[in-house]
Amino acid sequence: MALHCGVFSFRSVASHPLCSVKFSQPTVQASTFASPLTPPTAKLNVRGKAVPGDGTPETKESPLVVCFGEMLIDFVPTVSGLSLAEAPAFKKAPGGAPANVAVGISRLGGSSAFIGKVGEDEFGYMLADILKENNVNHEGMRFDPGARTALAFVTLRSDGEREFMFYRNPSADMLLQEDELDLDLIRKAKIFHYGSISLITEPCKSAHIAAAKAAKDAGVVLSYDPNLRLPLWPSEDSAREGILSIWETADIIKVSEEEISFLTKGEDPYDDAVVRKLFHENLKLLLVTEGAEGCRYYTKEFSGRVKGLKVDAVDTTGAGDAFVAGMLSQLSVNLSLIQKEEELRDSLKFANVCGALTVTERGAIPALPTKEAVLDAMLKPVS
Repeated sequence: MALHCGVFSFRSVASHPLCSVKFSQPTVQASTFASPLTPPTAKLNVRGKAVPGDGTPETKESPLVVCFGEMLIDFVPTVSGLSLAEAPAFKKAPGGAPANVAVGISRLGGSSAFIGKVGEDEFGYMLADILKENNVNHEGMRFDPGARTALAFVTLRSDGEREFMFYRNPSADMLLQEDELDLDLIRKAKIFHYGSISLITEPCKSAHIAAAKAAKDAGVVLSYDPNLRLPLWPSEDSAREGILSIWETADIIKVSEEEISFLTKGEDPYDDAVVRKLFHENLKLLLVTEGAEGCRYYTKEFSGRVKGLKVDAVDTTGAGDAFVAGMLSQLSVNLSLIQKEEELRDSLKFANVCGALTVTERGAIPALPTKEAVLDAMLKPVS
């Protein structure tokens, strides 16, 4: 599920009684399942293993960003400002923060892969097809015959902000096992990106920790967007503890203002001293997103703010993920940006526009912009 880089609210619960009626099946042993999908015909520009549809080797390799975690179906109402019960209809849209980032990077011309688990069902196959259509390497995707693909119903307020109701009881993404990981794919990455939802339950928690360790041991840069979804955690304390349990292993962290307040138990997210408390010894870059206002950045040497692009928000789903995709697409090519403030600011302007363009359409993945669209928006005069 996407995380907007601004205000969001949570209503609904992961334990909604309907979760166990029509949207899940009795849990059985999760297993790896080979997708019946035909081999991708589009070129997968993946570092070290990129081959176009005709099977010939790819000559130009792009730095690979591997995204780990959940992929699901967002049901977005066709009319904003109504409750879920009042909404006349919903638009089906692929989502899940790590998957959004993977597609976002590919759409911006970068190279990405997704590792995660979906149900062996129509929605799961649909999501795999969407990754393929967007040139995202999905060799690390697994299918579970005993659990459904996760669903999330999204309420859109009149200002485009969201509330969520999740159907996971459990869903397939929660059942990824350590022995199902494509470790070779992880080790080939330049950047390994993940959230915190995959830390909530076993066996996915152990798979997450093992994947991150394999990446770290291989010298891969670790990127972390906590993507707080409080209704999915047993309690606020468990969420805070879980999110912070892997904090000090990340090289790059992106958080929202609300997440800073949550993690610091109510301290002021606009106070640099408060933000610096979250800057650990090995961290290279800490990014704080502020929605339409832009973002702040913190490194060991410098810090600052980059203004955002003002647009009319229709649906904020995916804005934070688009921002992350924009930033990682730049860093994967040139990690030295972190040491060069002016170049970093330029990259953050690019990332801000990625996020802004995404809120002008409904859904996350359908709204993610191309590189051309972002550059075009950056060239237009600001009114």
